[in-house]
Amino acid sequence: MKRVVVGLSGGVDSSVAAYLLQQQGYEVIGLFMKNWHDDSVTISNECPWLEDSNDALLVAEKLGIPFQTVDLSEEYKEKIVDYMFNEYEKGRTPNPDVLCNREIKFDVFMKIALSLGADYVATGHYCQKSEIEVDGKTVYQLIAGNDVNKDQSYFLCQLSQEQLSKALFPIGALTKPEVREIAAEMELVTAEKKDSQGLCFIGKVRLPEFLQQKLQPKEGKIVQVDKNDPIYAVEKTTDLSLEEGLKLESQKLEYIPTMGKVVGKHQGAHYFTVGQRKGLNVGGTTDPLFVIATDVETNTIYTGLSSQHPGLFKKALFVGESEVHWIREDLILKAGEKMEVMARIRYRQPLQKAVLHQFEDGMYVEFEEPQSAITEGQFVAWYLGNELVGSGVIS
Repeated sequence: MKRVVVGLSGGVDSSVAAYLLQQQGYEVIGLFMKNWHDDSVTISNECPWLEDSNDALLVAEKLGIPFQTVDLSEEYKEKIVDYMFNEYEKGRTPNPDVLCNREIKFDVFMKIALSLGADYVATGHYCQKSEIEVDGKTVYQLIAGNDVNKDQSYFLCQLSQEQLSKALFPIGALTKPEVREIAAEMELVTAEKKDSQGLCFIGKVRLPEFLQQKLQPKEGKIVQVDKNDPIYAVEKTTDLSLEEGLKLESQKLEYIPTMGKVVGKHQGAHYFTVGQRKGLNVGGTTDPLFVIATDVETNTIYTGLSSQHPGLFKKALFVGESEVHWIREDLILKAGEKMEVMARIRYRQPLQKAVLHQFEDGMYVEFEEPQSAITEGQFVAWYLGNELVGSGVIS
C-alpha cells in the first residue's frame, strides 16, 4: 500500500484531497505546516494558524488518519520572508506563493514526508499531473486544473521533474463547487470555509504594513507623466538584429523626476508595484492614476492617467539565463532557437500568444499583443496547450 503525506492546511481543498486519496486506497498521513509565529508582524490579533491547525486536526480525526504539525517557520523566514524583503528593497515585486511551493511545500516539507516513509506528497492545488515517455524515460507533465476559474498550475511553475514525480494533486480534475459538495457530504468541518487570502501562510497580513515593519518609510514624490511624452516616441530603426529589437521592446524606460508634474507624496517607493492604482491617494484626476514605474534609488513613483497609458505596456520581457526554468527538460531551447507558446505574467491572467527566443545570456518572451504592467521579480509561465512547460523570473 502506497503511503501519501497530505499537506493539510485547514482549508477545504486539502481536506477533500486527503479524503479522495483515502478512497483511492492510499495510506494517508496528514501534516500541518506551521510557517509563522512572529506575532509582532501579524496585524490582527486573530491567530489564523491556530484556527487552521485545529480545523486540519478535526478533518484528520473525521477521516481517521494520523496527524501531526511540523514547524517550518525557520525555513519559511529564511527562504520566503527574507527573500521578499530583499526583493522589495531592490524595487522588485516578488511572488512568495510560487517560491513557497518550490522551496517549502515541495522541498523542506517533501523531505520530511519522505523521511516518514511516504511515496508521495499531495496538496489541494487545482492542477493535474500526467506522464509520458520520451526516449525511454518517464517525463512528468504539469497540466492545468479543469476548473478554469481556479487553475493553480501557475503557482507550481518552478517545480522540477523530481518534485513532480513525487507529487499528487487529487482535486485537479474537479471544480471548486464539486470539492465543496464532497466536503459537505463527508461533513468535513471545512466545507463552508472561505478561501484563505494573504501571504501563502502568514494569514491576514496586509503587505504595506508587513513591509513597514522592516523597510523604513521615507517620503518621496509622485510624478505624473503625460502619455504624449517624447519618451514613448521611440524611433523604430529597421536595421536592428532580432536580439536588439527584442531588447528595445523589453527594456525599462528611464524616467527622471523632471519629466512630469509632481501630483503628490508617498511613504516609500518600495511599497508600490507597477500597475497599482490603489493607495496613491492623489485626488482630482480625470481618470485613475496607475503606477507605471518606481525608482527606489531616487525614491520616486511615476504614474500615468488611465489603464491605457503607454507607460504600462510592453511587447516583450527578458528572463536572465540563470532564471530560465524548464519543467519539461526535454524541451529546453538552445541559443538561437524559438518556440511558439501561450504565456501568462500573473496568476489568473488569460493565456496570451507569445514566442520564446533563446539567446546566450537568457530568453526573451515576445507577446503578440502588448502586455500591461509586466513586473520585475514576478514569474512568467509558458504553456503548450494546457501543459505548463516552463517559467522564469522577469528581469
